[in-house]
Amino acid sequence: MTVADPADFPKAFAEAWHRRDGHRIGALFAEDADFVNVTGLWWRNRAAISKAHDYALKSFFRETTLKPGVTTTRQLGPDHAIVQCRFTLSGQKAPDGGTAGTRQTILTFVLHRTENGWQAVAAQNTDVVPGKETHVNTGSLTAVDYRDT
Repeated sequence: MTVADPADFPKAFAEAWHRRDGHRIGALFAEDADFVNVTGLWWRNRAAISKAHDYALKSFFRETTLKPGVTTTRQLGPDHAIVQCRFTLSGQKAPDGGTAGTRQTILTFVLHRTENGWQAVAAQNTDVVPGKETHVNTGSLTAVDYRDT
């Protein structure tokens, strides 16, 4: 899949997601790209990014919808850009077999222009936890808001 404009990258990512083929997602990334997911798993090349997404898209994400929302693009010269997009994910399978609630994430992509279009060299996915400021570890990681204290 060729991405001609950095601002179109989130849409291309969502289209690859909806095909349920992690290798299509991997094709959007450079061979030596990095991807950090919402829990801090760090995949360090295209093959690992493809494999992890392929597994998830064929299991707990198999019935999901990933909808791109607000997107910002910052050009860092003619061949590099940072794209951030707020995505809404719905339809995730819960561990008990039910359907989990809708959640939002912000995906940050660092892009590089190649002769075949724009590719990600790095991505970081962050869950949005409304009303919270940070996490605290009290035996398990919990989102908290210190403004209430």
